[in-house]
Amino acid sequence: MSRQQLFVVGAALCLFLGLYFGCNTKPKEQKIVEKARSLTLESTDVKSLVRNAKDSLSVAERSEILALEGGLKTVKSDADKVEQFKLLSQKWYQFGNAAVAGHYAEEIATIENTEQAWSIAGTTYSIAVQRTKVEKIRKFCANRAIRAFENAISINPTNTTHQVNLALCYTEYPLKDNPMKGIQMLLELNKKDPKNISVLNTLARLGLQTGQYEKAAKRLEVVLSLDANNQKATCLLAQAYQGLGNTAKAAALNDKCQLLQQK
Repeated sequence: MSRQQLFVVGAALCLFLGLYFGCNTKPKEQKIVEKARSLTLESTDVKSLVRNAKDSLSVAERSEILALEGGLKTVKSDADKVEQFKLLSQKWYQFGNAAVAGHYAEEIATIENTEQAWSIAGTTYSIAVQRTKVEKIRKFCANRAIRAFENAISINPTNTTHQVNLALCYTEYPLKDNPMKGIQMLLELNKKDPKNISVLNTLARLGLQTGQYEKAAKRLEVVLSLDANNQKATCLLAQAYQGLGNTAKAAALNDKCQLLQQK
């Protein structure tokens, strides 16, 4: 190969590398379109979620939803929108679709921006994660639940309930790269506040699910030492003792559990 040919090849290679590593070859208009697509992707998922959910409704149920959606188009104030979103959320939950109910609960939280509203949205999405078997919907709802509880925590960082609920999101839908994150969060909360009943009950319940009856029993005993008539701890401790083979204690606690449930 001649010197001139080598120069041409080298120049072409440098130009290619310069374009690949040093320059953004996409036109500005294309970058704007791609950014817009990425921003609207999740909203498209919401539209698809609602559209598919409508397909599963009966004629009468769909008529109710369409009537509420029609009413939403006529309202103007945020207060009226909130009331209409509440009706839609309640109706979808009644029809057995917690995912869409969560979407409208999130719309309410976006307007009101209170810890209670975000907590309700997060809880509704969490219920959807537990109930649905469709992976795409589970992932969507899990991500929305996490975001909702994070918003509630940002408004009131001292409310442990929001932090417990956030941790439960990660136990219901574990991260692939950190499947123990939810448990780790709960253990950290327990370390900071060893007498927090909500944290202890939650850790105990998760322990029962994995057969850790002894650890669960110890945590529940702490709860009952703090609150002798705590219904959740009493009922869970009955299960723990049953798992440990102590049928006598399990039976006594089960009787107490039933009495507390009747109150």
